[in-house]
Formats: sequence, C-alpha cells, structure tokens
Amino acid sequence: MKNKKIVLFSIIGLVLIFIGFGYQYNKNESEKLTTLSKEKAMLFKRDYSFTIGPDDAKVQLVEFFDPACETCAQFHPYVKEIMAKNKGNIQLVLRYAPFHNGSDKVVTMLEATKEQGMFLKTLEMTFSIQSYWASHGTPRLDVLWSALPRIGINMTKLAKDMKNPRIQEIIAQEIADGKILGASKTPSYYVNGRPLQQFGLKQLEDLINQELNK
Repeated sequence: MKNKKIVLFSIIGLVLIFIGFGYQYNKNESEKLTTLSKEKAMLFKRDYSFTIGPDDAKVQLVEFFDPACETCAQFHPYVKEIMAKNKGNIQLVLRYAPFHNGSDKVVTMLEATKEQGMFLKTLEMTFSIQSYWASHGTPRLDVLWSALPRIGINMTKLAKDMKNPRIQEIIAQEIADGKILGASKTPSYYVNGRPLQQFGLKQLEDLINQELNK
C-alpha cells in the first residue's frame, strides 16, 4: 500500500512538472510571437514616422517615397483624396526611399523641417516644384533650397537641424526597413501590411477598400 502511494505521488508530481513546463513553454512562445509581431509592425511604422490620420484607424497605408520620384508627386494628391473620402478610417505613414541622385540630401532636409513643424508643407512644395529641381542626372538642389524661405522655413535653424546625426540614423533605418519589405521602387504602398502587387491607382483603391470592408 505504501509503495502504491509513493508511485501515485510520483505520478502526480510528474504531471504537475509537465503542466508547469507546458505553461512556461506556452508563455515563452506567446511572448516570442508578441515580440515578433511588434518587430514586424515596426518595419511599417517607426516611432519617428510622420503620420496623417488616427493611430486606431482601420487601415494603415504605408508609402515609401522618393521626393524626386515623378510618380510619387503625381500620386500624392490622389492619396490625399482617398484620405479625405475615408476620414478617420485611414492612417497614412510616410517613409523615405531615397533612390534618386541627391534625394538623400532632400530627405535629410525634410526630416529636419519636422523641428519647425513644417514637414508636410515642405513635402508638398517639394513635389509641386519637382520639375524645376529634380533632374535625375544632375538635381538642382539650389533651386529647391531657394524656394524654402517662401513657405516660412527658417533657413538658419534648418541648416543647424540638418547636421543632427540622428537624421542619418533615421534614413539608414528607412532604407533597411524598405529593403526588408521589398520596397525596391517608388512609390511602394502597403495596406495593413499587404503590398500593392500590381501598381495603379485603381489597384490601390481596391486594396484599401478590401481592408475597409473587412
């Protein structure tokens, strides 16, 4: 009888140990998945990313753009229209992909204008006069720079802010994230993490509507 009790207690002990190990394993796996999920989410939006629209929007629209990209400039007003039609339901996340010659300097400037609260206004001006400065072989950055004071940019502060080493770290991160996500051309769009496979305005609207209607 005594031996039976010892065996029974041993079995119960082993079961409890097994349950304990199982619980710890599931907990570790859950924490691992949560970490991976957060890391993946960060590929689409960093804490420094410029966004338009609420954080709890049903759709996250991520755009990797190059300020010298003609298609980026052409699509910008269309994206604004889509945002206006679905106000509050879409958050636009703007990310850098400086592929063209001289674009690294332009995105450095754009990032620095955040210190003056002028990022979006500067971006829209940059797109609007793109044909004057963005010759892909030899960009006329002096033309772009000379236009900045017209929209209220403090050039002395801008020059100082552009020297902040943090900006180059941000640009490097943008390029790295874009590479991982496969953003090899501009503009590259991602809707709730889904890449726009076939490029086009209708295709982009369809992908957004699919997510809005879920």
